[in-house]
Amino acid sequence: MTAERAALLLDDLTAIALDAAAAIRAIPAGEAAHRLKADKSPVTAADEASEAAILGGLARLLPDVPVISEEAYGRAPAAALPGTFLLVDPLDGTREFIAGRDDYAVNIAVVSGGVPLAGIIAAPAAGLVWRGAAGRAERLRCDNHGGIIERSPIRTRRWPAQDARAVVSRSHLDAATEDYLKQFDVARLACGSALKFCKVAEGEADLYPRFGPTSEWDIAAGHAIIAAAGGVMTAADHTPLRYGRIEQRFRVPGFLAWGDPQRAAAAARC
Repeated sequence: MTAERAALLLDDLTAIALDAAAAIRAIPAGEAAHRLKADKSPVTAADEASEAAILGGLARLLPDVPVISEEAYGRAPAAALPGTFLLVDPLDGTREFIAGRDDYAVNIAVVSGGVPLAGIIAAPAAGLVWRGAAGRAERLRCDNHGGIIERSPIRTRRWPAQDARAVVSRSHLDAATEDYLKQFDVARLACGSALKFCKVAEGEADLYPRFGPTSEWDIAAGHAIIAAAGGVMTAADHTPLRYGRIEQRFRVPGFLAWGDPQRAAAAARC
């Protein structure tokens, strides 16, 4: 799939993400019983309802394109992948959802040739959607019926001379990430889920480092949006970040997301 073709899918993918957001909102967080999966991460009926909405929508939109979705993958791991596929996290930030916080998200990404070409991140509690493809990134404000109220283009920003900010995980901040941040004079902003990518993409933050392991469905949509907004994202060792790693069970050991590509290049030289 070309980048241009992926960009043409943004409206349809946004509609699917909004259907998933509505499915999550229909299950109050305080009433969402959860169980632990084999990896000790929680899953709720809201995760499953969102995934059902997304998989149904994608089956109609792109019936011949395989989908790697967090919950479905756990039930039936993929044996092989073609060049183009979709990565889905139906409820990213389940711990935040269970705790009654608002910083959880729905992630959908189109990947081709190992590169995320288009990404959608929806924030159900806030009625917001961030999306990007082919050098175009924007934030949408939506009503509870999926209508778009406001549309705003977004861009990353140059690394500032002062008041630089780094977003970090509220639930998964590790010692290696802490050590990496010590070399920068940055304020920290803790946040849950893929919404951290959105803060970099719209210039509210400058850096999102993570040196602990994560999954491709957690980060592919954010990668696409940051790239479309003018930023750059690499593996933690500054090498290109590729997707579709079946042999690693779609696990990523770490990454660096930057708003300013020049600052990213300078860090890679150090």
